Amino acid sequence: MTEFPAGFRAMTGSIGIADDRPDVLIVAAEEVVPTAGLYTKSRFAGPSVVISRHHGSNKLARAVVVVARNANVATGPDGHDHAKALAVRTAEVVGCETDDVLVAATGVIGRLLPMDRIHRWFDRITWVDADQAVTEAASAIMTTDTTPKVVTSTAGQATVVGIAKGVGMIEPDMATMISVITTDAAIEPDELDEMWRRVVDRSFNAVSIDTDTSTSDTAIVMASGRAGTVSATELERALFEVALGLTKMIASDGEGAETLIEVRVDGARDDAQARRVAKSIVNSPLVKTAVHGADPNWGRVAMAIGKCSADTDIEPDRTTIRFGLDEVYPQLLGEAALAGLSSYLGGDEVLIHVSLGIGAGTFTAYGCDLTDGYIRLNADYTT
Repeated sequence: MTEFPAGFRAMTGSIGIADDRPDVLIVAAEEVVPTAGLYTKSRFAGPSVVISRHHGSNKLARAVVVVARNANVATGPDGHDHAKALAVRTAEVVGCETDDVLVAATGVIGRLLPMDRIHRWFDRITWVDADQAVTEAASAIMTTDTTPKVVTSTAGQATVVGIAKGVGMIEPDMATMISVITTDAAIEPDELDEMWRRVVDRSFNAVSIDTDTSTSDTAIVMASGRAGTVSATELERALFEVALGLTKMIASDGEGAETLIEVRVDGARDDAQARRVAKSIVNSPLVKTAVHGADPNWGRVAMAIGKCSADTDIEPDRTTIRFGLDEVYPQLLGEAALAGLSSYLGGDEVLIHVSLGIGAGTFTAYGCDLTDGYIRLNADYTT
C-alpha cells in the first residue's frame, strides 16, 4: 500500500454530491511547509482558484482540501463564501490558520456546493482519524476518471508521491486538472516554486485532451522537509517523473480514449515553436480520429503542421514525419507498408515524430484519440 511521504496525512469522506462514493479529500502536513501552486488562467476561474492563489502567495501552506463532482464555478458571491468556508472548516479540523489552507474543487459548473452536507461532515470528523492510503485519496478526487491516478518516485532519501484527476476539459494554461504532489524533501519555498514551474511546463502543460481549458485547474506541490536536504537536480528529476507519469495517465484516461498519443517535435527553431507544432498535431480532431481508426494518414499530420502559418520558416521539403520509427514523409511508404502501420496505430500508445530541420528546439505533447465514447459521455454530462 502506497503511503504519503513522512510529515503528511490524509482524510477522505463522502458528502453525497452525486452518490455515496468519497468526494472530499484533505491532505495536510504536520506544520506549515513550502508549497508551490499553479492554476488556470481562465477568465471564469472558480473561487477555489482565487482563494488558493491568495492563500498560497507566500509559498507556504499547511493543508489542501479538494471537493470532487462540483466545481463551484460561476456561482457568484455565495460560491466564494462557500469556498472560503471550506478553508475555514479545514483549518479548524487540521489545527491551523485559514490562510494556510488551499482549496480545490472540480466537477459540474454552475452549481453551489451543498454546504449543509459539508458542514455535517466536518462536524463529525476529527483529524486524529486521518490516515488514508494514497490510492483512496486519489479515488476521492475523481469525476469522470475511470481509474485513480497515483505515481511515486524517490530522490536520495526523499519520497515523492503524486495524485491527480483529469480526463476532459483539458488544455492547460499554467497547470491542468487537479493534482496534489507531496514530498518529504527539504527545500526553500522560492526554489520549490521555480522548480515546480519548470516541471509543470514540461509535463502537465504538455497534455491536451480536447483543447478546452478548465475553470478549476490546480497543480500543487508541498514539501515537509522530514527527509532532509537532497540534490536539487535529483529532486527536480523525481518531481518531473511523477508529474510526467500523471500526465500520461491523464492522456490515456481521456474521456472515451482508447489510445495515448505522444507527439514529439524536434529540429524546431526553438522550444516555443516545437510546442506550437506539437499542440497543433495533438489537438487536431482529424489526427485524433485517424489514430482511433488505426489509419496511417500522415496527410492529416502534415495538415496540422501547416496550420502553424505564422511560422514561415517551416518548409515541407525539410520536414520529416514518422509514425513510431517508420518514416512516412518525405520518404513515402507503399500501400502495403502503410497498411502494416495500421497494427501499430491500433496499439495502446502511438508516437508521432516530426522533425522540422530548422534548429535545436524540442517539445513533446501528450493526448489521446477521439472516439464516439467522448461524444456520448459529454452529450450525456448534465449541468
